[in-house]
Amino acid sequence: MVNPVLVALDTPELDEARRLAEDLVSVVGGFKVGLEMIMANGPSAVSDIALLGLPVFADVKLHDIPNTVEKAASQLARRGARWITVHASGGGKMISAAVAGLEHGGAAHTGVLAVTVLTSLDQSDLVAIGVERSVEEQVAELAHLAGEQGAEGVICSPREVGVVKSHASKLLAVTPGVRLDEGDSHDQKRVTTPVAAMEAGADLLVIGRPITASEAPAESAGRIVESLRLGGHF
Repeated sequence: MVNPVLVALDTPELDEARRLAEDLVSVVGGFKVGLEMIMANGPSAVSDIALLGLPVFADVKLHDIPNTVEKAASQLARRGARWITVHASGGGKMISAAVAGLEHGGAAHTGVLAVTVLTSLDQSDLVAIGVERSVEEQVAELAHLAGEQGAEGVICSPREVGVVKSHASKLLAVTPGVRLDEGDSHDQKRVTTPVAAMEAGADLLVIGRPITASEAPAESAGRIVESLRLGGHF
């Protein structure tokens, strides 16, 4: 098993992100490069972080017509993305187009992670946009769809990992919304702790502020990683 901690480099400052990543490269399992950094610096931000040698997860959440998504995915693969995200709600053809785009990008080992229900949403938010299913039912439906269309994994709240594993057991379950203290949720509504997420069956944890906002990011990351190792989670 590999180190499951992916650090979210959520900043528009590429130099700052690179310095942080260099400090963490020997401690964690990979990095997430999100829209804020990519919009500020272009897709080459993915390449810059990938040069450090750990997997990079390009969290772009593509959601467009299949042809556009395929071409965008191809470009990100060329820049060294190990995974890219798409919204599963874009439909099966769009998910499969993203998979094809990564293949066309020529990377040896890349995969699509399909976003199920954002961790910033809860049941009332789904109702407001016309989704009648429960959060768990929506996650299950979209995970099943993603698996059928060739996605490598899904993005889901730690609280729905069990749902994903019961409906699409071969998919990676990648979980944001990981906090050291469940009360410290910031703008996310469905959160849990690193150990609890792994015990629920998560494969990879996306952790941002508990590490990046720390006065000593490498020490904070090291404590999280050690707690997972002591728990036998990798």
